[in-house]
Amino acid sequence: MATKNIEIIVNPPAPHYVGDGFRVHNFIPSGYHLDMQRMSPFIMLDYNSKFHFPPSNEPKGVGVHPHRGFETVTIAYKGKVAHHDSTGNSGIIGEGDVQWMTAASGILHKEYHEEEFSRTGGEFQMVQLWVNLPAKDKMSTPKYQGITNDQIQKYTLENNAGEIEIIAGEYQGLKGSASTFNPVNLMNAKLKKEGVASFTFPANFNTALLVIEGAIEVNGKEKIGTDKFALFETEGETFEIKASEDSVVLVLSGEPINEPIASHGPFVMNTKEELMEAFNDFNVGKFGYLED
Repeated sequence: MATKNIEIIVNPPAPHYVGDGFRVHNFIPSGYHLDMQRMSPFIMLDYNSKFHFPPSNEPKGVGVHPHRGFETVTIAYKGKVAHHDSTGNSGIIGEGDVQWMTAASGILHKEYHEEEFSRTGGEFQMVQLWVNLPAKDKMSTPKYQGITNDQIQKYTLENNAGEIEIIAGEYQGLKGSASTFNPVNLMNAKLKKEGVASFTFPANFNTALLVIEGAIEVNGKEKIGTDKFALFETEGETFEIKASEDSVVLVLSGEPINEPIASHGPFVMNTKEELMEAFNDFNVGKFGYLED
């Protein structure tokens, strides 16, 4: 199989706050070629790099807000987040856990630092990824997948090199824990120093890496350090990563959804008319009710 090479390595953009509890670097959409169509089905990636929050009696976070037309995926590396939504789902996303929320036809939710974490303070590090939905699924029923770390499939690499956590998709015959509407691969490669892992994805899939911890070398050439994002060319199928030190790498690869994208704020649809309908439905209360 042909090698999949890196197109560009991106330094973290300047951080900004989402609400008062999430200090994020917005990799998608931003910068060189990292727009919604180029990265489809991944239409947003906010990375809360490791940051120490001081103790607080009032949990920090984002109050009640709507979504329609896509899914939100929250991956917790450090800290804890409490989630509530208008369909009655709630839960705590702890270190190593994943929350996969399908907003689809419309949902209200809120996200705050979990109360105990807020009181004690500590290191906070998370990724929130938005995954687009095909037109045929945008108005499907909302759903929620709360995936604890012990529910995530793990593949142990040879020679004590580390392990691959398979959140979605497939690695070496092991299927990920999350169900998806479109072919999506989402994995954490947890490599020990000098550990090596190889990946194979279809050439046309949009594929990227985010180095959460440590430093790696890709295909024996490009060196990528902590908090940097690497986008692969849409050619070739295989690539290899080697850890220069103990490392954690988020690997994402998905089949592009070749449909028009109309987005504004919390809504991602196919046409401006559908966006207007989303705002109208939200304003008249069709997304349900959630107390702030």
